[in-house]
Amino acid sequence: MTTSAEQAADWLLSGLELRSTLFHVGRYCGAYRASTAGHQRASFHLILEGACWLHLPAKAGRAATSTRLVAGDAVFLMRDMAHCLSPDPAAPGRDDFAMRIGAMTPLDATHAPADSVALACGFFEFRSDLGDAINGLLPDHIVARHDDARLAGARATFDLIRAEAERTKDAPSPLINRLTDVLFFYALRAVASADDFAPGLWTVMRRAEFAPLVSAIIEKPGDDWSTHAMAAFCHMSRARFCKQFAEVCGQPPAQFVALLRMKVAAEMLRHGTSTVNAAEHVGYQSESAFAQAFKRITGLQPGACRREGVGAPESRVH
Repeated sequence: MTTSAEQAADWLLSGLELRSTLFHVGRYCGAYRASTAGHQRASFHLILEGACWLHLPAKAGRAATSTRLVAGDAVFLMRDMAHCLSPDPAAPGRDDFAMRIGAMTPLDATHAPADSVALACGFFEFRSDLGDAINGLLPDHIVARHDDARLAGARATFDLIRAEAERTKDAPSPLINRLTDVLFFYALRAVASADDFAPGLWTVMRRAEFAPLVSAIIEKPGDDWSTHAMAAFCHMSRARFCKQFAEVCGQPPAQFVALLRMKVAAEMLRHGTSTVNAAEHVGYQSESAFAQAFKRITGLQPGACRREGVGAPESRVH
C-alpha cells in the first residue's frame, strides 16, 4: 500500500521532465580516476559490476567524503561538481580531482579481472513544475543503494540496464537512457520520503500540524489562504503559526502558498486548461498578475507551459 508520504512525494515530483544521455559504458581496471565533472551538466554513474569509491572534495558547509559503491548502486550528481571514482579508498589531493587516470575498455564479462569495475556513465537534464525552486529541496548528489528497501522497485530497472549493457557492449542500447530516467525518479522519491530530507516544502508536507493545511491548499488553491486564514486552520495564533512555519519550511507562508498554487496551475496548463481558467482556479482574478507569478516561480510563461504539455512528446516520469 502506498503511504501518505509516498503519495505526497509523487505529487511533489509529478511533472518532472527527465532526459538522460549515456556517455559511455565500459570497464576500468588497475589504477584509474574517472569523472564526468567539467561539462556544466548534471551526471550519473551506475555501478554495473565490481566496486569503487566515490570521492567528493570539501565545500562550504560539507566535509570531504569518500563513499564505497558496489554493483547495483548508482550516484546522481544534481549539478556539475568536482568528484571522481577510483579503486582507492583514499581521496586524491584537492587539485588532483580534475586529473583523469586510466582508460575505459569495452564491457566484456568473460575476461573481467577480479578487481575491475564496470560503469555506465552519462548526463541528464531535469525540469520541474516548481522551476528552480525544486533545486532548493534537493541535495547536490544522491546515492541510490541497491539494498535500500525504499528502492525495491528500482532493482528490476537496474537489472534491465545491466542486461542492456551486456547485450550491446560497444554500442549501448538507447533504452538505457530511458531506464536511467526511471531509476533517477525512484532515487528522487526515496530522498523525498526520507526523514532527513532538507528543510523546505517537503518538510512541511510531512509535519502532522501542517499536513492537513497542505492538503486543503492543494484541494482548493483558489481559496483565501492569507496568513491569518492558515493560522486559524491550524488552530494557532498568527504569531505562533508564522514562527513555527518559517522554522520548518525556511520560507514565509505566502511564498509557500504561491509555490503550491503554481504547481497546481502547471499541471492544469499541461493538460490543456486555458490560462484564464488556471488563473481563476488558483485564486487569481488578474491574468497578468498570474502570468507574472507563474513566470517568477516556474521560469516559464503560462502559454509556453500549456503548449509544451499539449504539443510536445510525453517525456515526463510519473
